[in-house]
Amino acid sequence: MPNSTPKPFPAAVAARLDDRHDTHLDDLCQWLRIASVSSDPRATAAMDDAAKWLEAKFRAVGMPTRRIATPGFDCVYAETPPVPGAPVVLVYGHYDVQPAEPLEKWITGPFDPTVRDGNLYARGATDDKGQALTHIQSVAEWLASGTPLPLQVKFLIEGEEEVGSDGLEAVLPDIAADLACDCVVISDSSQYADGQPAITYGLRGILAMEIRVDGPNRDLHSGSFGGAVMNPAIALCHLMASMVDADGRIAVKGFYDDCQELSQSELAAIEALSSEDARMAGQLGVPMLFGEVGYSTNARRWARPTFDINGLTSGHQGEGGKTIIPASATAKFTFRLVPNQDPKKIADAVREHLQAHLPAGVNLSIHLGHGAPGMVTSIDSPYVEAAKKAIGDAFGVAPVMIREGGSIPIVAKFQAALNADCLLLGWGLDDDAAHSPNEKFRVADYYRGIRASAHLWHYLGSMSPDRS
Repeated sequence: MPNSTPKPFPAAVAARLDDRHDTHLDDLCQWLRIASVSSDPRATAAMDDAAKWLEAKFRAVGMPTRRIATPGFDCVYAETPPVPGAPVVLVYGHYDVQPAEPLEKWITGPFDPTVRDGNLYARGATDDKGQALTHIQSVAEWLASGTPLPLQVKFLIEGEEEVGSDGLEAVLPDIAADLACDCVVISDSSQYADGQPAITYGLRGILAMEIRVDGPNRDLHSGSFGGAVMNPAIALCHLMASMVDADGRIAVKGFYDDCQELSQSELAAIEALSSEDARMAGQLGVPMLFGEVGYSTNARRWARPTFDINGLTSGHQGEGGKTIIPASATAKFTFRLVPNQDPKKIADAVREHLQAHLPAGVNLSIHLGHGAPGMVTSIDSPYVEAAKKAIGDAFGVAPVMIREGGSIPIVAKFQAALNADCLLLGWGLDDDAAHSPNEKFRVADYYRGIRASAHLWHYLGSMSPDRS
């Protein structure tokens, strides 16, 4: 709990935050020029370059740093000196980014950071280089100001978040002692709306799968063989359609058995937030929104499980027609899970469902991808109260409490391994196009994020650590 009313925010730190906007933006642009796509085997050198850039940034402000080897790409670790009697905070982020394709949809190059209309456009601008860098910049300005940082801050920036964090998960038990902290701070999400910052207290989990349906041993002439064999593409469509009903409910037996339902108070709080379905539909270019019957849009996208097809491939993909029965068909799909749902248990249920609904005359192979459970954190902790004050100082508006429909696979693992509260503080906007062409980060929100982070260290530094 707080020891006393905190002192005023240090003027020397405030001055540096005001005076170094150009440097902060230039730093981010340098990092964004590195095409650190963790899913691309051709990007190994770029991944190393992104980690080296990060190491150099930490060392330039006097923070000891080192690589943490994983079965995949390295993590970068850095820390400030311990402060006796003060909390310890771990900042987590990632330096890997999503693939940039389709390249033709970008107005400017995905790795050529460009400012237009107050936004910085580049792959990784908001997810997650820009948001992670806000915390690095804030600590750097505290250290450079000559004002003692009132707590210890540790940084763990990984290189595989976009492909499931398997490497970090593998080494987490071995490095948990080094990461020991009272609170984990993560900025890899968004504000609730333009001008309305938020603290995210829950994330959905994820289960990724891919299936392949095989039929004849080659593509067949559809005139000669149509009606004689099961078409794998049709069989695949039957399988995918069997997964969800007309009301948006997932039709896999036992899927909802462990699903954590929203409490009445939490549901009321979510419903109290303004939600403009028509505006969202217009922004997304769809005639209307759709989801599980009986829940609002916010409840469906934050706190209810979902099924989505991510990709379908079969048959002729080139110009013009080709009258064939394709030899095979594949689908990539994901489930977003809520707390208490076990990805492994869900995967087993999905396997049984697919086998039971497989049309005759084709063979099915199933590949299990990455999975992670959902998480919720306490909304009543003193760390949340400190974050509310810091965000209010920087944005001029008190944050609202929300959940987030996306997944950060390692967060639940942190909760279990470190026994620490998690603060999910998003500086982006819901139209930042993370994972899409023309990803952006509003420059003003980048600066506000740096300021909010700097003020967070100020408020947390006035607290006594809670290590019960």
